[in-house]
Amino acid sequence: MNQSEEIISILRQEIEAYDSRATHEETGTVIEIGDGIATVYGLDKAVYGELVEFETGAKGIVLNLERDSVGVVLLGSEEGLAEGSVVKRTGRAADVPAGEAMIGRTLNALGEPIDGLGAIEAAARMPIEREASGVVSREPVNVPLQTGILAIDSMVPIGRGQRELIIGDRQTGKTAIAVDTILNQKGKDVICIYVAIGQKASTVAQLRNNFVKYGAMDYTIIVSSPASEPAPLQYIAPYSATAIGEYFMSKGKDVLIVYDDLSKHAVAYRALSLLLHRSPGREAYPGDVFYLHSRLLERSCRLTKEYGGGSMTALPIIETQAGDVSAYIPTNVISITDGQIYLESSLFFAGQRPAVNVGLSVSRVGGSAQTKAVKKTAGTLRIDLARFRELEVFTQFSSDLDKATQTALDHGKQLMEILKQPLYHPMSVSRQAVILYISTGSLLADVPLAKSREVAQGFVDYLENTQPQLLEEIESTGALSAAVAESIRAELDAYKGQVSAQWQA
Repeated sequence: MNQSEEIISILRQEIEAYDSRATHEETGTVIEIGDGIATVYGLDKAVYGELVEFETGAKGIVLNLERDSVGVVLLGSEEGLAEGSVVKRTGRAADVPAGEAMIGRTLNALGEPIDGLGAIEAAARMPIEREASGVVSREPVNVPLQTGILAIDSMVPIGRGQRELIIGDRQTGKTAIAVDTILNQKGKDVICIYVAIGQKASTVAQLRNNFVKYGAMDYTIIVSSPASEPAPLQYIAPYSATAIGEYFMSKGKDVLIVYDDLSKHAVAYRALSLLLHRSPGREAYPGDVFYLHSRLLERSCRLTKEYGGGSMTALPIIETQAGDVSAYIPTNVISITDGQIYLESSLFFAGQRPAVNVGLSVSRVGGSAQTKAVKKTAGTLRIDLARFRELEVFTQFSSDLDKATQTALDHGKQLMEILKQPLYHPMSVSRQAVILYISTGSLLADVPLAKSREVAQGFVDYLENTQPQLLEEIESTGALSAAVAESIRAELDAYKGQVSAQWQA
C-alpha cells in the first residue's frame, strides 16, 4: 500500500468513527423500560430536562444523567416501546403551548385540551422549567389581591406577587378558600390558573361546572393531571401551569395560580426518584425535594415595568396528617412561602367555616398591600380574638365571671360568628369594611349572638338599598373616612330600630 492509499484509508476510518460518534450522541437505545421510566444507552450529549422523542412518537424528559446511560421519564403511554427501541434528542427543553386561547379551557399536563372543545391555537411555547426572575426585576408587593373571604382579607391579607400557603388536614376547606378567591377575581382583570394534581377526574369536572355556573371560566384555565395518570405527568403539571402563567405575566397581566395540592406532587416526585434509583432520604423522599418546590414557587413574583409589569400570585395547598405541620413536606413549603393560612379540623367540625386558626396563620408581606378601609377597621380584630381564645380556655370550667371577662368573651364569640362565611359567597371590600367596622367597634353588642351574623349582613344589604353612595365611596377610595363612619353609625341605629323586634320576640 503506497502512502496516498494509507492516508485515504486512515481518513475513511476517521470519518466512519466520527459518523458513529455523532449518531451515538444524538440517538440512543432503550435498554430497560417500565413504570413510566426508560433507561437509555447513548445520548452522550443529552442535558438535564431535555425533551427526547421515541420511535413510537412518545415524548420523554431526561431526568437522570449517569456515566453510561440516561434516565428518561415518559410523558404518556409506553405502549409499543421495548428494549432496543430508538430514542433521539430534540435539542430543546420540554415546553408547553401558551396564549390567550387557553383561557376558559381545561388542559392536561402537556398543555393539550381535554375538555372536548376543539384544538387550541397557541401564541407561543414556554419552557416548563425556567429560572426564576432575579431581585432586580422584582417589584415590592403592595397591590392587594382580595380573596373575598372576611377572615383572610382582614387578618391574613394577600398581595399580588405573594406566595401564601393554604395548609390543613383533609376535608377542612382548603380548596374552598382557593375556589372563593378565584370567584372573587371576577371583573378584576386577573387571570386564574387552577392546577389539580393527583385528584379524581370527577372532582375536577365538578369544580369546572361550579366555575362555569359562577362565570369564573371566562378568566380561568384548569390544568389537570388526575390520579389515573402516571407520576411523570403529575410531576410536570405545576411547572407547565406556571409556564402558561409566566406568558401572561410577561404581557403585564396579573395571574393567580392555585396548586392543589403539592403534597401529592411530592409523592409523585418520590415515586419517580425511587424508580430512577435515586437514594431515598427522610420519609423516603429524595434529597432534592426542597428544591422541587422552591424552584416552582420562586417563579411567582411581581415584575417591574421594565420586565413586563405583570405579577403571579401563588396559593399552594398542602395536606397535613392529624394537624402535624412539623412533617417534612409541610415544613419545607412553609419555609419557602410568604405566610400560611392554617385550617384547623376542630374549628371546622365546630361549625366555624372557613376554619382559619388566627394564631397560626400569618401573612409576611400582604399587610403592606392591604386596603386602607379593611386595615383600619380590622386593627383590633386579631388581638380581640387572641384574648377571647385565652379567656375561653381559662374560663371553660368557671361559672362565676366578672363583668369585664364576660363582656370580652361575648365580644369574641360574636366576632367568631360574624367571621363565618358560606362557600361561593365572596365579599366586596366595601362590604367587608362595613361589617368589620360595626363588629370590632362593639356596635352589635346589644344583638343576640345567634342573630349577629344575620344582622351584620342584613345591615349591609340595607345600606346598598338606602345609602349606596357610602359603599361606592369605600369601594372607589379604598378608605373609610370619618364622615362615612359617622353615617354608618347613624344608619345602623335606624336599622336596629327596624329589626330589633325580631330578636326580642
